[in-house]
Amino acid sequence: MHCRASYSVASAARRSVAAAVSSPTALLQRAGVNVALHGAPHGACMRGASVRAHASQPQVSARIAATDAPIIVTTKRLMASCPGAVSLAQGIVYWGPPPCALATAADLLREGGAGLSGYGPAEGLPALREALRAKIATQNGLVSHEVMVTAGANQAVVNAVLALVDEGDSVLLFKPYYFNHLMAVQMCGGARSVEFGDCDASTLHPDLAWLEARLSTPPTPSTPRVRMVIITNPCNPSGVLMSKEEVQQAAKLCADNGAWLLLDNTYEDFVYGGLEHFADPSPNVVHVFSMSKAYGMMGWRVGYLAYSSAPGEGGAPSLADQLLKVQDTTVICPTQLSQHVALAALGAEGAAYVKEQIEGLEGNRAAVLDALSPLASKAGGGMVAGGEGAIYFWARLPAGWEDDTRVFEWLVRRHKVCVIPGSSCGAPGHIRAAFANLTLTACVEAAGRLKAGLSELVELGPAALELQ
Repeated sequence: MHCRASYSVASAARRSVAAAVSSPTALLQRAGVNVALHGAPHGACMRGASVRAHASQPQVSARIAATDAPIIVTTKRLMASCPGAVSLAQGIVYWGPPPCALATAADLLREGGAGLSGYGPAEGLPALREALRAKIATQNGLVSHEVMVTAGANQAVVNAVLALVDEGDSVLLFKPYYFNHLMAVQMCGGARSVEFGDCDASTLHPDLAWLEARLSTPPTPSTPRVRMVIITNPCNPSGVLMSKEEVQQAAKLCADNGAWLLLDNTYEDFVYGGLEHFADPSPNVVHVFSMSKAYGMMGWRVGYLAYSSAPGEGGAPSLADQLLKVQDTTVICPTQLSQHVALAALGAEGAAYVKEQIEGLEGNRAAVLDALSPLASKAGGGMVAGGEGAIYFWARLPAGWEDDTRVFEWLVRRHKVCVIPGSSCGAPGHIRAAFANLTLTACVEAAGRLKAGLSELVELGPAALELQ
């Protein structure tokens, strides 16, 4: 079961979380910029520093150089070098948009696509925004909120970070975090002041006691004010679901301390076991939603922001106006055809289709949970979490396997199955396994490969990685 090429992803996937909080000097040096500090001790701030780049070669942005490499790109490249490898890595669903939505797209194109090729309204098509306002009012309890349509949920996050956070403000994430959230903060200039809280060791729910203590800490040069907290609920990567009371507590803690809560609700429809998703309506909470997952519209790129329509206090700038600046500078407007597909998908026929698809994931969930069972044993990592929401399980590898990228690479090379290494989510020594991206038959096959690999790992220990 050899791969076609010798492909190493260790350097990309092992990027230490410490890189996110590196000094300005380190950020510039990693970007290849020669930094000289005149009369300053090692590690001093950049004030008064002389920054000299090689005159013959322009340098890339230190800000982007300090941004983590995208793990999904890494997994795809590794799998491409190993023919026959299957993925339990990327968080997508195996189905496409509701047939009624695709029929709408076909009709529009068949009729000539009038109006589809021009720029549309920056905030999104009026009819879609009206439908989304109705949806968030009835389904999410957000009755006094405005919406902005974006090119997927990731763009919604970037819009929010750019509109709400200044360089030097602290942004809080909980480990394990969604890697693209950290990357958004890093590339927007927040690499030096992003901070990480832990989740409860037994539940993997965010440690709200830590959040309260950090938010109430007076700002100092070493502990800047917290401007934003980012939480995904249900959680990517852990698959856990915060309760209504936990979400309300997080929102209130942020409000009491002048911070925004950016709540990513991408997996709102993926909730199991009689649990319920909750979206807090507080005005300091900005919501991210996506059409990619439940509606199978990954490649159509439609997400949206929902935020309080109340005017800013004391003459503060309108959030809507600030978001528009970002939107107009980046995408100008969301893709017109994609928005028509989203609008058609939001109807009763689309809702019934989505419900049927999600209910059909039960076999997938069971197969992947069983695949991780070797890690649930005492000899394994002793912990498998998830199953409350989203489309993931999260598991701890056996003691001594903090270098999870070796396990990740070995699983692809030897067992032809791919997962996400926990180090890409700030938690070395873990793996994330997705269960919605393959049909049941294919998922059972992939789960069998994963179980065989993990069983071998637990039984043989480090010697297993010598097997090819």
